[in-house]
Parts: sequence; C-alpha cells; structure tokens
Amino acid sequence: MVRIVSLVPSVTETLTTWGRTPVACTRFCERPDLEHVGGTKDPDIARVVELNPDLVVVDAEENRREDYDSLLASGVEVLALHVRSLLDVDQAMMELADRVDARWVPLQIGEPRPVRARAFIPIWRRPYIALGTPAYGASLLAHLGVANIFDDGEPYPEVELVNVASMGADVVLAPSEPYPFSKRQLVELETVAPTMFIDGKDLFWWGSRTPSALLRLAERLTLLP
Repeated sequence: MVRIVSLVPSVTETLTTWGRTPVACTRFCERPDLEHVGGTKDPDIARVVELNPDLVVVDAEENRREDYDSLLASGVEVLALHVRSLLDVDQAMMELADRVDARWVPLQIGEPRPVRARAFIPIWRRPYIALGTPAYGASLLAHLGVANIFDDGEPYPEVELVNVASMGADVVLAPSEPYPFSKRQLVELETVAPTMFIDGKDLFWWGSRTPSALLRLAERLTLLP
C-alpha cells in the first residue's frame, strides 16, 4: 500500500473514500484519528519527511510554493494538483487515482444552468475577502446558475462591504469555511444583499465530494428569491 501524506483536505476525503487512507494529513482535514502535520499553509516539513511517505499530495491553490520546493529538496515524491475550475476536477482526480492505484469515474455534470442570480461570496472577515475568479467554488456556482460579482481575474480580492453594496448583488452566499460565517454576521452581510448560508465544504472541497455537493448546493439554491 502506498504511504501517502495529504496536505489538502479534499484530497484526504477523496483518498479515504477510495480506501487509501493517508498516514498523515493537515489539522483541517477533519480526521482526528490520523497524525496531523500542521496546516495547509504551515506544514511540518521535517515531520513529513520523517514519515518516509511514498507520495505527498499538494494543491497549488491550497499550499505554498515554498513548502512544495522544500519537500522536493528533501527528496520526497510530490504530486502537485491545481484545481481552479469544475472542469479541472476530472484531470486532477485521474492523476491522483493513477498514483495510488484507484479508479476515478469522470463527472457527469450536465450543461450549465442559465444565470439566475448575481452573488457576493465572502470567504474571510476582518479584512473581508471575496471569492473571485478563477476559483473552483466560483466555477461550481456558475455551473449552477449563480454569477460572481467579482469576475475580473483575481481569485481572492480584499474588499470593503460599503463598496460591495453598490455592485448590485442579488444575494450574499456566506459559506461555513474558511471563515465560519453565521447569523452573528447577518446584519453586516445584509447591508450588501439578502444573505444565504451555505456549506463551505460543498463549495470548496473538490474530488469525491463534487457530485453530491452539486446536488446539495443546487437544492439549497432553489431557495433563492
């Protein structure tokens, strides 16, 4: 069995689904039963190397280039994925499946739905950071008929709510991660537009979750006015 260290939460979930449980992962992977080797942005490189993995999996959107370079310099085999769109998922998953002797069934996602709403999607607070483009979450929402008001080629712009309020969003889609938006922020978010809370994992964790996430988010979005 391949010894894998996963530094990407969605990869950890996918590997587990395939029966290829990593020997270690990040503290954000929601696997308290596995050894944690730091976070996605601050992994313990020395410990990763110490574990003598056959493969370390990283993602260009989740992890830092300097950590990738340090792993390579330590002689560790690294698979670097780069998922920025719903259309990137099949290629990334086929690469991963090939390295761990698993099987990926290509997504059957159908045609994109017509645009029904324009959304502001905050992903952090103090300062406010928006989900922009290109980004997997924005691509997934676009497929479901929700256009992103930040569609200018900057994936994670820092914004001021007072300025966002003038951009004509129909809805605020506030995810549960990476910042845990909740009703405590409802008053300030609704200065922009009516607000709907959504599952951050369904929005940002790609891989084995993608098919069911599309269904759950599509059902949630039926509640849009």
